[in-house]
Amino acid sequence: MLDQFNIAINGAAGRMGQRLIVLSHEDPELNLVAAIDAPGSPSIGKDVGQIAGIGDIGVVVTSALPDRVDVVIDFSTPDGAIAISQVCAERRIPLVEATTGLTESQRESVIATSQETALVIAPSMSLAVNLAMKLVAEAGRALKNLPGGVDVEIIERHHRFKEDAPSGTALKFGEVVAQEMGQTDHVHGREGRSGQRPQSEIGYHALRTGDNVGEHQIVFGMMGETLEVYVRGHTRDSYAYGALTAAKFVCKQPAGLYSMQDVLNL
Repeated sequence: MLDQFNIAINGAAGRMGQRLIVLSHEDPELNLVAAIDAPGSPSIGKDVGQIAGIGDIGVVVTSALPDRVDVVIDFSTPDGAIAISQVCAERRIPLVEATTGLTESQRESVIATSQETALVIAPSMSLAVNLAMKLVAEAGRALKNLPGGVDVEIIERHHRFKEDAPSGTALKFGEVVAQEMGQTDHVHGREGRSGQRPQSEIGYHALRTGDNVGEHQIVFGMMGETLEVYVRGHTRDSYAYGALTAAKFVCKQPAGLYSMQDVLNL
């Protein structure tokens, strides 16, 4: 018989939350026991299966985390992430933190949870994105001392509803590149007479169009040739499956800070 974990979704009524509800309900290793949304949300008191479009499943949306929860996945807002991380720390419940747009102080507050329980935090839960980060690191390492130098630009696209730019994933790609190649300047867009491009910078460009669930293009421009690493999400399920995989992983870990690289053994 499979081990089964009691899972709670924070931000359950949101776009990502609804997909997590559907997929966790279908997963024989997971027992969906709680769907949480912000106090005052119009979804409070409704069966979350109805909200997610799969009919009644016997789990009502609440604003508080109930007892007998083995793991929480948070896809909410920065304020929601702070609130649920504090609860998880107090009750020593493993947490998968997938909310983006955190300030540095908010991120530090969430990371403090790892002192009390197991925490997975990542700018993207996607398998393809995390594999792409490994490939980008390898590329940066190989190209670091190339004669003629290398220019690195990062282009990302997301849906019109996304509130932060550039994406946390784009910034993480930039961090990976800088760690390998040593760039010190991070430039967000360009206009006017900006002058000759220095190789000490990484350029970021954020596009917001329609319902795009996420694309990231990392461009290594060299004299005579170009290398690009491109990863594209087709549906939100790519992030949801990654988050559920992380939830199964973190349930079995001691208190500490983990990444998707740990989850995926990359």
